[in-house]
Amino acid sequence: MMAATVTIAPMRHWHLRDVHSIDAKVYPRPWSLALWRQEIAMLDTRHYIVAEDGGSVVGHAGIMYVMNEGHVTTVAVDPLWQGRGIATRLMSALCHHACTRKTSALTLEVRVSNERAIALYRRFGFAPAGVRKNYYSEINEDALVMWAHDIDQPAFEARLRAIDDDVDGTDRAPGDD
Repeated sequence: MMAATVTIAPMRHWHLRDVHSIDAKVYPRPWSLALWRQEIAMLDTRHYIVAEDGGSVVGHAGIMYVMNEGHVTTVAVDPLWQGRGIATRLMSALCHHACTRKTSALTLEVRVSNERAIALYRRFGFAPAGVRKNYYSEINEDALVMWAHDIDQPAFEARLRAIDDDVDGTDRAPGDD
């Protein structure tokens, strides 16, 4: 199956069991269902989406807004679905949403050893800005802090269009989940 069969939709409460199941596969300490319920209820400062194939959730992502900046809080793809462009489509959807909100910059943390994710984020214009020591304490790993600035500028919109064209053409870049 190609990512072209996958649709991106707003996350709703009925998605949460599947979302939590994916988290349990990819994160050492997944968010609880109660925390997920709180997150998706904060519509004014949060935006969460799912990737679905035939009604099954195969990935999800989210962003938290503070003033005119966005913090990507999560990007996760079911391990059986990784490598099909789903993470790229999720990130693109988050970036497009941030642009519609007139967001000027995006940030995120990623495990320093997660080379595939770092490559994906670099594709979207994120650059390393620092390290948070032992941020992922449950696995004793540092986080690389990455930022994408000036996302409200035409150059970022052009970058998104190019990424979207690649994904639509089933081109896969290094680091694509």
